Amino acid sequence: LASKREWVFTDTYCPVSLLRWVDVPGSPGSPGESCFHWITVDTAVTEARDRGVSRGMSDGEGQFYSVQVGDSTFTVLNRYQQLRAIGSGAQGIVCSALDTVLGIPVAVKKLCRPFQNQTHAKRAYRELVLLKCVNHKNIIRLINVFTPQKSLEEFQDLYLVMELMDASLCQVIHMDLDHERMSYLLYQILCGIRHLHSAGIIHRDLKPSNIVVKSDCTLKILDFGLARTACTNFMMTPYVVTRYYRAPEVILGMKYKENVDIWSVGCIMGEMVKCSVIFQGTDHIDQWNKVIEVLGTPSMEFMNRLMETVRNYVMNKPQYPGVNFAELFPDWAFPSDSEHDRLKTGQARDLLSKMLVIDPERRISVEEALNHPYIHVWYDPGEADAPPPQICDKQLEEREHSIQQWKELIYEEVIDWEERNKNGVTKEESGKSAGTRSSLNVPV
Repeated sequence: LASKREWVFTDTYCPVSLLRWVDVPGSPGSPGESCFHWITVDTAVTEARDRGVSRGMSDGEGQFYSVQVGDSTFTVLNRYQQLRAIGSGAQGIVCSALDTVLGIPVAVKKLCRPFQNQTHAKRAYRELVLLKCVNHKNIIRLINVFTPQKSLEEFQDLYLVMELMDASLCQVIHMDLDHERMSYLLYQILCGIRHLHSAGIIHRDLKPSNIVVKSDCTLKILDFGLARTACTNFMMTPYVVTRYYRAPEVILGMKYKENVDIWSVGCIMGEMVKCSVIFQGTDHIDQWNKVIEVLGTPSMEFMNRLMETVRNYVMNKPQYPGVNFAELFPDWAFPSDSEHDRLKTGQARDLLSKMLVIDPERRISVEEALNHPYIHVWYDPGEADAPPPQICDKQLEEREHSIQQWKELIYEEVIDWEERNKNGVTKEESGKSAGTRSSLNVPV
């Protein structure tokens, strides 16, 4: 393939609403013509800003209308038309829509009852703040934030407008991917989490449904409701990652660090190869059983770092030798059309063996993964080593707040977004939007 941008998944679609019909002037003696012209989200936003379009600056921009989407009512700005439900989860409902101001399709996410309890409110605040400060090509881009309510007292609904992608990784992961596509998708995941980790942000919920792709093979990570800043003295909850992609240290209630996300990437890569979930436990205990049956009983060095009660339980389990990775991921599971494919198969299996390691102290880091031969072929310093998000206060997670306090903080973030857009400040220019809240010493 001449370029990674020429890759097209055969069973996904190109979003034609990203094509603009334009008139191309002719030259002397040659008539002009009309044709489709590709535009990007960045181009559309820039063009709109150049036209003086921002919230409150265009006729009817501040007006809302309501539409029923399944069991939920969306009350959105008039600029968002043709709403269609495309997904839902514990944190919200997502619709595709046409942004009539920017002239592009977008995803509109309504957060479900963000103030029903402290946990939901904290997650809503965390997702909004992180999306405002993160700026990387492999992280979903926040285009707009709004609420139809006019005051803090009325504030109940929060809407996030983001780029619209073609499919989730769930729809792609079981396709017959060649090594080039597989390694490029993995490279982009690693670039995205490298960017997060550079600011001490652990995603904690990496799974195929939280990763989206376009038909040209570009990939973005989304859903930061469970992401948090790393904190070495905090015992983190084991219920943060969907069970199948949950790292051993999370299952066993240990403190964990950034490479907890690498385990999830390894599970995703293994699923790409085998076209099935690697560790499919029925509950968190069975999940641990599935892991040790495949990878073997961990070393005493690992056992000694467990809490005594957990260690006693783990040591009383049957001892498993583990399955050889050549048997777990046999050659026939990989593309093997050429000698080059066979070389890549060995590299891919080696990367899996370094990511799917029970002991996090021996597991590969995201930096090491990016430099692995299977991945490094795509390495671009501008993508892999992009400047980190500016989150100044690294102790944000140590505080708790009442629902009303979370509500006030979220409302302030919405107003901050609106003011910045009215003044023509873009995400790239503001950069430190979350930093404006760091002096409050509140959790992200």
